[in-house]
Amino acid sequence: MRCRIVGAPVQDGAGRMGCEMGPSALRTAGLVSVLSELGHEVEDWGAVQAAPARAVVHGNLALKALPEISAWTAAIAETAYAVSRDAMPIFLGGDHVISAGTVSGIARRAAERGRPLFVLWLDAHPDFHTLDTTVSGNLHGVPLAYASGRPGFDGYFPDLPVAVDPSRICVMGLRSVDPAERRALNEAGVTVHDMRTIDEHGIAPLLRAFLALVEKANGLLHVSLDVDFLDPSIAPAVGTTVPGGATFREAHLVMEMLSDSGLVSSLDLVELNPFLDERGRTATLMVDLTASLMGRRIMDRPTRSHSGSIS
Repeated sequence: MRCRIVGAPVQDGAGRMGCEMGPSALRTAGLVSVLSELGHEVEDWGAVQAAPARAVVHGNLALKALPEISAWTAAIAETAYAVSRDAMPIFLGGDHVISAGTVSGIARRAAERGRPLFVLWLDAHPDFHTLDTTVSGNLHGVPLAYASGRPGFDGYFPDLPVAVDPSRICVMGLRSVDPAERRALNEAGVTVHDMRTIDEHGIAPLLRAFLALVEKANGLLHVSLDVDFLDPSIAPAVGTTVPGGATFREAHLVMEMLSDSGLVSSLDLVELNPFLDERGRTATLMVDLTASLMGRRIMDRPTRSHSGSIS
């Protein structure tokens, strides 16, 4: 498979500095060589350059770096659309606000191909705030709401060519949800699996059910993996640590199941803050998880061919 690596060194959406170093840390941890060793053709497209910021003023005075985030979203969306033409893009964040651009750009490409886009959001947080509801003002809390067409972004974020149908979104691993987000998720009809649900039912059957929906619809699948999906005991390099996350084996199982499905057409790796890491431990784990998604396995198993390719 042809893979395109794209860095999105954005830290304006997070509450602390450091995420802009994430793409470099993932490259240093061997992402390109691991993918090449698995037999993939890898093209490194370097880093997205932000578009010029324009003056944007919003009534929610808590919002931070709104002009900069709007500019980043526009640039990342255009890049995501371009790189997904005939390859699987892997976007290296940066904080999770990059997904406002990656998902919207990929959704535009999927619509052009006449195929529905599904999103698997692996995260401790749903990132389903709007510009009106966020209290912290940190805009890494809004990308999924924006990409799914929630109201309140018009005139502030770039116009959204294609919104992702919320019924095609699965958020998995939640353990920190604000009341406004909880109401919005229920209203929109997003599939939500918090850590209690995972504890009760196991992660495999929950993911298997979602993948069956993607396959039935002949859909494309965008996976957005936030470091804080993982328990901080195994992945400390994130500014929003929440105890009780996915274990090492749960995380690899998710990636192995995604690989077996052959449905994944694009991937985000976000919220890696190397300044908070321990000798590259988290960056190495994120690369290892990507390897599992891209075909590394211990024993051969029957897999679905990679029809998830966006070409």
